[in-house]
Amino acid sequence: MPPSDRPQDPARRTVYQVSELAETLRGLLEDSLPRVWIQGEISNFSRPASGHWYFTIKDARAQLRCAMFRNANLHVRPPPRDGDLVLLRAQVTVYPARGELQLVVEHMEPAGQGALLRAFEELKRRLASEGLFDEHLKRELPAVPRRIGVITSGTGAALQDILSTLSRRFPLAEVVLAAVPVQGPEAAPAMIRALRELPRTNPDVILLARGGGSLEDLWAFNDEQLARAIRACPVPVVSGVGHEIDFTIADFAADHRAPTPTGAAEAASPDIAEWAERLLARERSLAHALQRALRQDGERLERQVRRLELLHPGRRLRDAAQRLDELGTRLQAAVQQRLERGGQRRQHLHARLGTATPLLAIAQQRRKLDHARDLLRGRLGLSLQQAQARLGRSDSLLASLNPRAVLERGYAIALDAQGRALTEAAQAAPGDALQILLGRGAVDATVTQIKPEK
Repeated sequence: MPPSDRPQDPARRTVYQVSELAETLRGLLEDSLPRVWIQGEISNFSRPASGHWYFTIKDARAQLRCAMFRNANLHVRPPPRDGDLVLLRAQVTVYPARGELQLVVEHMEPAGQGALLRAFEELKRRLASEGLFDEHLKRELPAVPRRIGVITSGTGAALQDILSTLSRRFPLAEVVLAAVPVQGPEAAPAMIRALRELPRTNPDVILLARGGGSLEDLWAFNDEQLARAIRACPVPVVSGVGHEIDFTIADFAADHRAPTPTGAAEAASPDIAEWAERLLARERSLAHALQRALRQDGERLERQVRRLELLHPGRRLRDAAQRLDELGTRLQAAVQQRLERGGQRRQHLHARLGTATPLLAIAQQRRKLDHARDLLRGRLGLSLQQAQARLGRSDSLLASLNPRAVLERGYAIALDAQGRALTEAAQAAPGDALQILLGRGAVDATVTQIKPEK
């Protein structure tokens, strides 16, 4: 057997426990990768009772699991929801309990503004493809402006910031204000008119400015016609819209973009302290060199601190807390499943008990009894009708045999002294006392003559 094919001597093998290898991988990742910024969409967001957040960050082609512990998410308001587009700062690590790549999130902020942001990006791409933002179109700002035009709201804080900055930096310059609305449907047309009319006052530079706000508040500065008016203006234009993180189409079209209205005033005016600043340039250069050295030392210290954090019990406590959250979730699901099975069994037993209850038999016997009672009533009624019919016939027969009925028709009965009815004349003799019964009453009579039957 060739030496390369022979199994390695077991005594010389390096055998890792699974947990040791997972911890080694985590250390390698955290040492080699600094804190990273990542943008994506949140899904599978979970917030257990511990206060820690667990979710997945994804885009169209990939996804990563994330954990944001309670001490880091306390100031994130409102809490994110599934589908939110966010920007994260996180440490890439490995969660040893599952052996999975994981991001431990330290900071979260919203990213994107939906349809407005898409419209902004589309307009930006289209105007850039036309060359409207080309750097060779940008004009140099005057070194010493004698007159500065300002296009902004006449009542906003941006105007006060500009005037204060110009007064502090270069009070010799004359300021010409074109007051316009800087928000709403009338803002863009008003600013376009000002860019056409203000050059008639012969300014050396024009400041287009407003204070900070949301993307919707700054939308007037994303107007296509305003961008074209900026490029058509014969005077260099400095934009100072919103805050440092805010960018508008007007910023790209302007000759110079400043982060704020104050920054626009600073860009358009020289500083009377400039010479003093030049004298201090060497001192600043030395300070920068010192800062670089300190930063490098700080980075080395940070690497050592991160390696030390690997051995810190707090890391193990966070892993244990995450594991505890997972077990709690699984326990809750198991209890819920057990309760659902118990409920189904209870419903099954209840259904069986319903079929075995004596009430059904009692109801069935009661129906039979009601049927028998109805049948008996019918038969008794029929027997009663038949008896009544027989009684009627007997009554009619008896009435026809009643001698009084005969007497009622005008006949009479002769009774001798003993009360016997005489049926022939020979049963009586002259002088006998008779009682003649009539239909109503009786008559006493004496026989005077016998008339035998002929």
